[in-house]
Amino acid sequence: MTTDFPELTLAARGKVRDIYDLGDALLIVTTDRISAFDVIMNEGIPGKGRVLTQISAWWFSQMAEVIPHHLISTDIKDFPAGCAKYASILEGRSMLVKKARPLPVECIVRGYLAGSGWKEYRETGAVCGIALPAGLVESSRLDDPIFTPSTKAELGDHDENITFERMAELCGAAVAEKARRATLEIYGKAREIADARGIIIADTKFEFGMIGNDLILIDECLTPDSSRFWPKDGYRPGTAQPSFDKQYLRDYLETLDWDKKAPAPRLPEEIVRKTAEKYHEALARLTA
Repeated sequence: MTTDFPELTLAARGKVRDIYDLGDALLIVTTDRISAFDVIMNEGIPGKGRVLTQISAWWFSQMAEVIPHHLISTDIKDFPAGCAKYASILEGRSMLVKKARPLPVECIVRGYLAGSGWKEYRETGAVCGIALPAGLVESSRLDDPIFTPSTKAELGDHDENITFERMAELCGAAVAEKARRATLEIYGKAREIADARGIIIADTKFEFGMIGNDLILIDECLTPDSSRFWPKDGYRPGTAQPSFDKQYLRDYLETLDWDKKAPAPRLPEEIVRKTAEKYHEALARLTA
């Protein structure tokens, strides 16, 4: 659930990842923590950190021809010597990555109408200011995926959807356009790869950073934490879909009398176990 490496410099602790500054590179350790509605649960999901690391590494390799990424290695033998004493914890759940200057936005792409997008469409006929055709139903496939960036909130706060024009103000027009183009290209390729493996990627979010003047893909990539994964063989427009991601956990939490603020409610063992099963199934389907 939490790492503590006294001989390494802790740079940040996010909802899921602990990040250590190794000087020329960063060490990203993916814990078994899980968050929902921007609140970290008290219980971890067994093996989740290893699943997320393996899925990210697999997708980074798939997308290398589309855009450079920050991953240097997931092999502890390639890590600096100071990491060796923590090998038993780092094994399978850590990435040595390049340092980059993160963009101040998250790059979200939606290929299907779900979640907050579906809610907004019912109210306005649009998603993040992008008008969509009339008559769509929940989980409808969009003919053209839409790019809907958001701000990055501080831990415990909620991200805020913004327009592309606002993103251009925050990042610069040229960088914003590169990130939008890369987001849509990565998603298009990923959707084809996942489709062949029986998975629909309904939506996902990416983070990008700059090394010099070059845009690179950072953080995680197309994991069940950052994406909405649906089984293709059960897809039925007009209703919510079963999923391989933490939507299962969100759905359970929605049944509770909870204000979606810390402290988090206790998770029953069955919810923890089934959530873990969904993460492991996503890994097995994608990388088999």
